[in-house]
Amino acid sequence: MNKRGLDRYLIIAVLVVAAVLRVVNIGAGDVTGNDETLYAFRAIGMLDFNEAEFQTTPLEWQDPNIQWWTKLSFHDHPPLVFLIQNLFMKVFGENAFAFRLPSAIFGILSVYLLYLIGVRLFSKRVGLVAAAIMAVTVNHVYISRIGVQESYVIFFMLLASYLFLRALENEKYLLWTGAAIGLGVLTKYNVFILIPIWLGALLALLIFSPVVIYNIQLYRASGHFDFQFSYILGQDPKVWQQAPGKEEIGTLTDRIKNFVPNFVTVHSWLFTALFAASLTTLLRKKNIFPVLAIGWLILLLLLTGPTIRFLTMLTPFVVLSIAIFANAIYEKFFAAKKNIALAGLAIFLAWETFYSVNSEVLYYPIGPEFWTFSKLRYDNYNWGYHELDKYLDKELAGKFPALTFDMRYQFLNKTKTAAIEQARLEGRQPYSALIIYDQNIKSPVQLWSLDRLQIYHGWPVLKTEEYLSITNEQGSGVFTNAGVKAHYFIIPTDKVPLNPEGRLTQTAIAFEQNLIAGGIIPISLYNQRGEEIVKIYKF
Repeated sequence: MNKRGLDRYLIIAVLVVAAVLRVVNIGAGDVTGNDETLYAFRAIGMLDFNEAEFQTTPLEWQDPNIQWWTKLSFHDHPPLVFLIQNLFMKVFGENAFAFRLPSAIFGILSVYLLYLIGVRLFSKRVGLVAAAIMAVTVNHVYISRIGVQESYVIFFMLLASYLFLRALENEKYLLWTGAAIGLGVLTKYNVFILIPIWLGALLALLIFSPVVIYNIQLYRASGHFDFQFSYILGQDPKVWQQAPGKEEIGTLTDRIKNFVPNFVTVHSWLFTALFAASLTTLLRKKNIFPVLAIGWLILLLLLTGPTIRFLTMLTPFVVLSIAIFANAIYEKFFAAKKNIALAGLAIFLAWETFYSVNSEVLYYPIGPEFWTFSKLRYDNYNWGYHELDKYLDKELAGKFPALTFDMRYQFLNKTKTAAIEQARLEGRQPYSALIIYDQNIKSPVQLWSLDRLQIYHGWPVLKTEEYLSITNEQGSGVFTNAGVKAHYFIIPTDKVPLNPEGRLTQTAIAFEQNLIAGGIIPISLYNQRGEEIVKIYKF
């Protein structure tokens, strides 16, 4: 086999490994990360609403006379990630696998793009080593396995960078560069960091125009821009008195102080050590591309805050730096000792693979945190709440709600009505059920597992306090008299993450005791460790 054929097989092998690490068990971790849950929940119906009283949206302000332009974007982020997740959930269903799969696909494609950039700027050896490292390193595996924006952002940053490098030789790639940047900004505004290569600016602006129109119309209607732009421009809209995620940024001193500790947290200790060593070769003149990329991104991160998620944007260029360093060491010391060099590379890749598998793929990691697995594991940890989704899906399969509650907003009533009509057309059967839950259940679980059923499917859902208030005022049989055939009372156990207030409210504790006194035996749901994570009293 000639060298060209060997290189082709090697990059295919790298991409296969990248795919395995990004797709296997991708739906296992619970939907408990706040941002991931908020994005996926809204993506189901492309609905800019998630019951966040501290950050309302134009749909709530304008109801019932909602303007056309509100469909062009969301109040806090551009629309592309939501749109892609919406399409995948239409194909694969409302589940973690569906809304995380696009992140995995973009992650795999990013590995290949880094290979192409490495080959174009340096050599096939550098390109292959860079791709192999990024395929297995924990930080990129992590961001490719959760349903947030950064995997998309990394892909479009690398795509725009590669196309710009091609444009230096052929001007026709300038338009494609602009298209990549435009799509990137439709993903997340921080892709504006690519402004220095915005030679395809007109096409980028055209692609980004829905968000531009949205913000112009939002300013005309309310006197301020969307959440992100209003924050950048120093506006302080009364409707957004809280800024989730922004409180963690801190002062510039805080950001500088937190940068290195957070960087170490999101990589394996061996990867971090190699990057530190690679700085000795990075400042050579021929390495200007990774130096500029890392420099620009560090400036961005000092502006937005070096949170663990945001630091993933540095990963491709840090990986490229390590690949350049490894190639320099090889050429200087091991050119005549290829077997030793390959063995060293294989040991490093094997370690990174183990670290990523232990951190992200296994249901539960083994060994001590930091040394054998990353803190990143807890962003999509498998507590076991998926079992609640499976249980409710099975109970409600082939059915639609015979009893529904009026929603607070007209646009939500329209969503509910449309869902029920669609269920009728699909031949589902009416079923009168009521879901009750304790408000101390973790809020992302409430949004994804319970509010999703009510808002997108019309199932009646009440907090314990609401249920007892109604039964106290109208009689204990009010819901049974209304035709309810089954009540589902859902409470968390002490084996799962809780809100600060504790496992259960006093109201729920008293209600549970009454059910037990009445002879109701709970249905227990367990995680893969055999721990009871949720109890359901069906009566």
